[in-house]
Amino acid sequence: MPAPAWPARDGDHLLVSAAQMGALEAQLFASGLPVEALMEKAALAVVRRLQQPDWWPQLQERGALVLVGPGHNGGDGLVVARELHLAGLSVRTWSPFEHHKPLTAAHRRHAQWLGIPELSGPPDPADGAIWIDALFGIGQSRAPGEPLETLLEQRQQQQPGLLIAIDGPTGLCANSGQPLGRGTASAGLTLAIGLVKQGWLQDPALRWLGQLERLELGLSKALLHTLPASQPLALHPGDLAEPAAPPWPRLNPAASKYQRGRLLVIAGSGAYRGAAALALQGASASGCGSLRTALPAAVAQHLWSLQPQVVLSAALPDNGSGGLALGELPQDALERLDAVVLGPGLGDADDGPAERATWQRLQAFTGLLLLDADGLNRLAPQQPLAWLRGRGGPTWLTPHHGEFKRLFPQWAELPPLQAASHAAAQSSGQHPCGLLLKGARSVVAAADGRRWQLSQASPAAARTGLGDVLAGYAGGLAARGLAAGGNADASLLALAALAHGCAGSRAAAQHGAGGATPTAVAEMLCAITQ
Repeated sequence: MPAPAWPARDGDHLLVSAAQMGALEAQLFASGLPVEALMEKAALAVVRRLQQPDWWPQLQERGALVLVGPGHNGGDGLVVARELHLAGLSVRTWSPFEHHKPLTAAHRRHAQWLGIPELSGPPDPADGAIWIDALFGIGQSRAPGEPLETLLEQRQQQQPGLLIAIDGPTGLCANSGQPLGRGTASAGLTLAIGLVKQGWLQDPALRWLGQLERLELGLSKALLHTLPASQPLALHPGDLAEPAAPPWPRLNPAASKYQRGRLLVIAGSGAYRGAAALALQGASASGCGSLRTALPAAVAQHLWSLQPQVVLSAALPDNGSGGLALGELPQDALERLDAVVLGPGLGDADDGPAERATWQRLQAFTGLLLLDADGLNRLAPQQPLAWLRGRGGPTWLTPHHGEFKRLFPQWAELPPLQAASHAAAQSSGQHPCGLLLKGARSVVAAADGRRWQLSQASPAAARTGLGDVLAGYAGGLAARGLAAGGNADASLLALAALAHGCAGSRAAAQHGAGGATPTAVAEMLCAITQ
């Protein structure tokens, strides 16, 4: 597979496993770079970061206690302790280990020679110093043990946030983001050395990391290019604009409304009337030229006053089960379209012959089909893999974890990057399937193995209705992309997820946590979209 064109495959975007980071370092050592030189480089980068205004005054006032592990992460910590001591700060060290790797042991002897105090027993968790966690880093494979876990838990209770983790908090797996034992260190700041590790963007890790920052280690482009083309890439807010070259659809300036993307949104039901309106708000924010909808009759009668730019394709009745009667969709509703969004707020299916016939027509549809929410739930009982492989055009799926588990129980317990990648690849037949697995840091996977993950999102934007906005918005971008002669590549789905996440963050920043409403996010998407 070709390497993805967006975003750049550089240190700011590549996400690696602990083993991959170790292999990259091994290549540096094999090239002749001494281990000592890399340790100095990493530790001095940590010190430069600590000298920034957000932490340096606190370190000057409180001093630092460096927790030293037996391996090279402990050596990094001792170099940091040395530099802080030489800068005039009050510094102490503590190591709960009798034996250390030779290089770490040498730095420990030097710290003792400099007169840096070393605690003989465990520190008081109420200690007022800033703790610097250099116990294990990314080399952790088992729980740190009850004494350390208890100490770190008490530390967070008594001095919350006053801990800085060097290359990952103690007790947290760098690959999965899961605690290895009962708990982990709780950091106010986590510094990733060289590259960000995959586990640190996963939902379980977020409560332990605090602010996550990458420190440059000077890894060459040639070295980074040894990673596979399928290496996951982090998506940052800055990747929405030039010079990141995001894949916004580029339309002919003279294109008519029908040449700027034709989208049909099928959404809502008697029980979930608002879902249709919110999906249409997202679709309108995408900038697609022609927007049509099939929605509940109770909503259809007000459509002209709420969103007069939307054309009504069908006003559908309820199906007797509280859901939208999808079987009543007119025969010509899928004609002359680039994309269809199906699912927000549909409610339960009636599983009658008319609905099954509509699903057959949707399978044969040659444009892009985006399935969200109840569209996914209605597909789940229908042998979804076989149905998806038989699609007549590209497909995008946008499940949260519960919907993913109903569709793909065989992959539901895998880490999100793996789960999404397996599902996208196995759901593709003649036409590709892209999958957006929603979460605090959503994952997007392409059928050919490319993967993206959001690096930031706003907790205030996790609320009912935002998924409806995202579904409509992504469908609209797909329609624009196809109208511009594209192929609905999954990178466009990743772009939609990033824009949606940034819109939520901006809405929360401008209006407060309560102001990140679905309507506010849709309005912010209008300003973001190019």
